[in-house]
Amino acid sequence: MSPIKGVTGPGEASVEYRLVRDAKARAVRTGRMSAEDVCDAHPELLRAAKHIGRPTKERCPVCDDAVTVEVTYVFGAKLPAGGTCPGTPAELKALLRREEPVQAYTVEVCTACKFHHLLRRYPGEGPSTPARRRTRSGS
Repeated sequence: MSPIKGVTGPGEASVEYRLVRDAKARAVRTGRMSAEDVCDAHPELLRAAKHIGRPTKERCPVCDDAVTVEVTYVFGAKLPAGGTCPGTPAELKALLRREEPVQAYTVEVCTACKFHHLLRRYPGEGPSTPARRRTRSGS
């Protein structure tokens, strides 16, 4: 589910990856997977997490030493090749309502142990006014 209520349009799906995250954490706890396999966040992701990440209420599922943060990246036409990382909910909302289609990815990060995992993927909803939506869809 998108962090902003109502951002997905009809027929567009949000994909949650929390079950995969929980399975990875369980595999680390039971010794079937090494913590080094999942605690290898890229320095740029860690920087974004420290400076613009949104704290969650959940402790890290691997180290349990810190509360995780969420970082959202938005990719699409006329955006930088590496996507853009909105720093505020208003910036995210504006990106999700662009004319051009966009895809957002929210990543959970622990800045203590460098755990990271893709939590969800969701599309933008496009223009916010009905007239602009009709124009976009060709109606």
